[in-house]
Amino acid sequence: MTTTAPTDALEPTVRQAARTDLLAVFRIEQASFPQPWPYSAFEQFLASPGFLVAEVGGPDEPGQSGIVGYVVADTVPNHGQPLGHVKDLAVHPDRRGEGVGSLLLGRALATLDDVGVSSVKLEVRAGNERARSLYERFGFRHLRTIPNYYDDGEDAFVLVR
Repeated sequence: MTTTAPTDALEPTVRQAARTDLLAVFRIEQASFPQPWPYSAFEQFLASPGFLVAEVGGPDEPGQSGIVGYVVADTVPNHGQPLGHVKDLAVHPDRRGEGVGSLLLGRALATLDDVGVSSVKLEVRAGNERARSLYERFGFRHLRTIPNYYDDGEDAFVLVR
C-alpha cells in the first residue's frame, strides 16, 4: 500500500488584493514593521495592479486558509518613462523562509514589466539583511543611502534594478 505524506505548508497563490484582504494585510504589516503603515495607506493602493496578496487554503482547509503575505508596487513618473517602486513587502512571521516573499516580489516585478517599466527602485532598512538578500537575488543593487530615513534613526538603502 502506497501512502503520500501530507505537506506541512500549503502552497500560496498570488492574486490582486481586494478590500476584504485589508485587515489581514494590516495585521501582517503590524507584525512585521516597527513603523507600520496605517490601514488607510493600503486602501489607497487597492486599484493598483501591483498590490498583490499571497493566499493559502480555501474552503476545504478551514482554519488553515488566509493571507500570508503581500506586496505593494506601483509606478512613479520619471522623465517620461515610468519608474517602478516597490513600496511595501511583508510575509506573516509564521510563513517566513518558505519562498512567499520571492513569489510575491517576482509577480510584482512581472506586473511592473507589463506596464512598461524599465527600472524599479525600493527603500529597505540598512539592517534588514534578510530583505536585502532577497532583493539582491532579484538583481537589485545599492544606489545610495538615506541617513536617518526611519523614525528610529535607521538609514535606508535605496536599491535599483
